Amino acid sequence: MEKSMKYIIYTLGCKVNQYETQAMETLLNEHGHTAASEGESVDAVIVNTCAVTAEAGRKSRQAINRLREENPGAVVAVSGCYSQLSPDTAEKLGADVVFGSGDRVKLVEAIENAALTGTHEKMLDKPFERRMFEELPAGAVAGHTRALLKIQDGCVNFCTYCIIPYTRGRVRSLPVEQAAKQARELDEKGYRELVVTGIEVASYGVDLKGKPDLADVIVAIAEAAPHMRLRMGSIEPSIITEDFCRRIADAGSVCRHFHLSLQSGCDATLKAMNRKYDTARFYEAAELLRKYFPGCGLTADLIVGFPGE
Repeated sequence: MEKSMKYIIYTLGCKVNQYETQAMETLLNEHGHTAASEGESVDAVIVNTCAVTAEAGRKSRQAINRLREENPGAVVAVSGCYSQLSPDTAEKLGADVVFGSGDRVKLVEAIENAALTGTHEKMLDKPFERRMFEELPAGAVAGHTRALLKIQDGCVNFCTYCIIPYTRGRVRSLPVEQAAKQARELDEKGYRELVVTGIEVASYGVDLKGKPDLADVIVAIAEAAPHMRLRMGSIEPSIITEDFCRRIADAGSVCRHFHLSLQSGCDATLKAMNRKYDTARFYEAAELLRKYFPGCGLTADLIVGFPGE
């Protein structure tokens, strides 16, 4: 594209969305475009949406509508879980380019094409047909000491309250060697903390040859990036075993804070939610983490008002 664009990206949702926003920024910059300063007129707006809750969906719709009104001459593109789930609604709200939760490279090309020709495009695949992990040029944020590394996408747990398997598809993992390579590059750039993230990191590696697990990739990342502290995204109690804790503790650089997916303190409710553990297993996981990481901080997600609770 001959004319460079000024763009803004509005991001909702989780750390995976933040990572993917960084990827889109990098791709746009590599194509010669630049992020707009505050108050500057823009040529392109991207709304990276979320659908994990009804409130997230409402905020996504609100953002698309508001940014369309505020930037009448700009190309408005939407991506992410909400547009994967409700592409027609996104289009009705004024989006010129509608993508889902994949293929960011083609999204950038579609935005450029819309800016040049005025052509609208709606391109969505079927999440459960995705087989390959989408490697993106992301992770580094100028002016920050913390970086993100996405190692996994997709989820097949099918918790009864969650729409995400239908917006993200089956599990796809970044190979251990590639994860270590990306971590090493971030370490060499001077980043000193790395957040290892994914849609459901506990399922890391189930799709890879040899079935490496989350501990395998954490150990490899720690070895490749010796100057960085490591944090993990939310993890399932079901994978926290004696062996898992010992291996990540021996890695030497994992932070003493863990966020666990609890969701409920009632076994009957956990069963109704289709969770893969009970409260006794959660307690065991917490005690194991405390054993191998004395004084560690533990936080958890809880859902209040689940039907039948």
